Amino acid sequence: MSKAAPSSADDFLTGLKGQRVLVTAGAGGIGLAIADTLSRLGARIVVCDVSDEALAAAPDKVALVAAVKADVSREDDVDRLFETVKEELGGLDALINNAGIAGPTGGVDEIDPADWRRCIDICLTGQFLCARRAVPLIKAAGGGSIVSMSSAAGRHGYAFRTPYSAAKFGVIGLTQSLAKELGPHGIRVNAILPGIIEGPRIDKVIADRAKQLGVSNEEMTERYLQNISLRRMTSPYDVASMVAFLLSDAGINISGQSLGVDGNVETL
Repeated sequence: MSKAAPSSADDFLTGLKGQRVLVTAGAGGIGLAIADTLSRLGARIVVCDVSDEALAAAPDKVALVAAVKADVSREDDVDRLFETVKEELGGLDALINNAGIAGPTGGVDEIDPADWRRCIDICLTGQFLCARRAVPLIKAAGGGSIVSMSSAAGRHGYAFRTPYSAAKFGVIGLTQSLAKELGPHGIRVNAILPGIIEGPRIDKVIADRAKQLGVSNEEMTERYLQNISLRRMTSPYDVASMVAFLLSDAGINISGQSLGVDGNVETL
């Protein structure tokens, strides 16, 4: 049975202290911002990542229970990750399915099938592999949350980024299906759709697209911003704030939703 909603404004963002949370790709970028925000609000955090350098640096930046090297597209890595979650946290209240890659940039006739598969494996199949291991733990905890990272590309078609867009549309389908399946167990399942996130990943995407179109990186950046109503990129902490809301008591009745945190991306 789901717990009661907050009874007053004083309770608005309660319920995070002591939550046991796994953040995939949590040693850098959006994942690190999420881990930092939730940790500051009292949650106990395990992160995984594929970068040895990021994993080594993360504990100096965020209070973590554990940092594990794991590729979410590999079943054996995911199994090992969840053994660590059980050992270090003793259970799980929330999964943040954050891991993803940008995938290839190119026309459909230019994309290598191996690059397509790798993008789908990490951005979509990895979320399934983590969810299938997380759900029994969250059920045993009496309910909780799964927050999965989609993208504005999961709402708009994205020319020349077809693998990424297809995967992110798939995340929304996974989210809505799991919300129906798991709601009776008190598990809320939502997707966040970030827009253009500040950082090295979008810098590379912009550079690749600029090269393809024969324009400067500065002009390509301006073209991207012209498609955002607020004319600003999204900070990782913008996304982290939404995650905190969804995991808190304030988000107790939100499930099956795809929530844009993107400055209102009008088109891609």
